Amino acid sequence: MTNSPDFVKHRFLDLDGIRVFYREAGPPDAPVVLLPHGYPCSSYEFRNFMPLLADRWRLVAPDFPGSGYSDTPDDFAYGFDGFADFLEAFVRRLGLDRFALYLHDFGSQIGLRLAIRRPERISALIIQNGDIYEDELGPKYAPLQEYFRNPTPEGRTKLGEAVSEEGYRDEFLNDVRPELAERISPDLWKLHWSLTTAKRREIAIDVIAGLRENLAWFDRYQSYLREHRPPALIVWGPQDGYMPEGSARAYLRDLPDAELHLIDGGHWLLETNLSEVVSLCRNFLARASAK
Repeated sequence: MTNSPDFVKHRFLDLDGIRVFYREAGPPDAPVVLLPHGYPCSSYEFRNFMPLLADRWRLVAPDFPGSGYSDTPDDFAYGFDGFADFLEAFVRRLGLDRFALYLHDFGSQIGLRLAIRRPERISALIIQNGDIYEDELGPKYAPLQEYFRNPTPEGRTKLGEAVSEEGYRDEFLNDVRPELAERISPDLWKLHWSLTTAKRREIAIDVIAGLRENLAWFDRYQSYLREHRPPALIVWGPQDGYMPEGSARAYLRDLPDAELHLIDGGHWLLETNLSEVVSLCRNFLARASAK
């Protein structure tokens, strides 16, 4: 039983002087699923998902520098390009030549930057509440959009109010109905707040403010999808104040053959609707692996 593939292994490696934590499950020679995490989270968001696919796939989920149990180095470029550089170096270090990408939250944009650089490595996409269509952003984006229009020091201070335990709680609950909110453990915001040092808090504010520049990449993400048309599964929780149903349907503009499933949940489906997402992913990945 000690070698059962459904065990998630918790590992560290040294990557260019950065101590990186990652979770891994599944046979080493199986088709790979790469799981870059979102905000305000870490590889922890995939802890329940990974063992349920590990009989047939190798799943790998790193903590980005400044997140989870990875180091927070002074000389790292904490932005979308820097995280994409890290992800590219990480997959190279593990020898992951080809993989499906799970795109969620800002991990979707980091993953897509990697896909733009190395399109030949992408076997499939699973897209789950990751925004790349500016015209379909939800109402919770309004304070951010106000800051983007007028990026003052006072506005930045206001952004920083969200990088708090209460702000994290709001990010995880994020407009889901009360009966679904009961499925979302306080462990999520308590854990991530406990790992948020003063330095990490400033990094998080910088990353949030950097979403302004990331908007300029939206056209590039869409162009990649149109040009390469990777097999894609869209699993989406429309109870999401940042990324409602329209954000999911917008992907069909560039991926008309994608499989779209709107699930009765919100931004953190792996907390509230795990079995449904796992079933859809297993069926999709089996078909994608067979091609």
